[in-house]
Amino acid sequence: MAETRVLVTGAGGQLGRALRRAAWPEPVTLVAVRHDELDIASPGDVDRAVSEGGFDAVVNAAAYTAVDDAERDRDRAFAVNHLGALNMARACARNGAVLVHVSTDYVFDGAKPDPYVESDPINPASIYGRSKAAGEDAIRASLDRHIILRTAWLFSAGRNNFVSRILQLALQRPELAVVSDQVGNPTSAKDLASAIVHLLRGVLAREGGDGVAWGTYHCVNAEAASWHDLAQAAVDQAGPLLPCRPAIRPIPSVEYPQAAPRPANSRLNCARLESAFGIRLRPWREALAPIVNEIVTELRP
Repeated sequence: MAETRVLVTGAGGQLGRALRRAAWPEPVTLVAVRHDELDIASPGDVDRAVSEGGFDAVVNAAAYTAVDDAERDRDRAFAVNHLGALNMARACARNGAVLVHVSTDYVFDGAKPDPYVESDPINPASIYGRSKAAGEDAIRASLDRHIILRTAWLFSAGRNNFVSRILQLALQRPELAVVSDQVGNPTSAKDLASAIVHLLRGVLAREGGDGVAWGTYHCVNAEAASWHDLAQAAVDQAGPLLPCRPAIRPIPSVEYPQAAPRPANSRLNCARLESAFGIRLRPWREALAPIVNEIVTELRP
């Protein structure tokens, strides 16, 4: 078989690291770049990277994800999440590459009582959500051969995510207060990366992309939770490794003010992804257990 070349952007983030460690099939050559190696907000740099690399596919995992900071730094959020997505789509179009772009549940306002499906109207309430929604629109207008994957609430063994922060605080405090009135789908970065590998393997196996259902899909771990549920599960699973298990006290969002509004409900329905590609992620609690052990073992003195 001929070599398949895949570019991964955002290699320093949670998903980027997981994609670097994922089991890519032969004969895939993976090239993963961090922000300091490729700024996707620079159209010239993006086009040069895709063109000179001879890539068959790009996974755009690069994003401005500091949700609260985005309220104060709108220009940078849109530069990365909107213009970066546009630059990548145009470069892929010029060079005949497939684009898998990672988006977010924050494109929804949270008013719907049921899980969101891909065809639901978007109405982002935050700058971060608006910048990601603009990136989605730019891709749809610039490139036919694309797949946008909306995901949510990523966790991994790295330090910069909700689960790792909760466990770090659990080693220091007797009680933690965690928001209980925001509900979504906690998602393992490792599981999402595996889904992307499976997805691309199927897409690239089809000559010219014939028969591929291009478009937007939801991809999260099965079952929903509140932030309080996720924190409680992490502490419960870490129990034997903690010197003292803290109490996890549920609080409403109004008691934990943040710069950016969050959707009260951002649960995502993933039936379309399963129907089109046979991909269904396991329940989030199953994915959480090994991650908790890894985080606490690293955090303990």
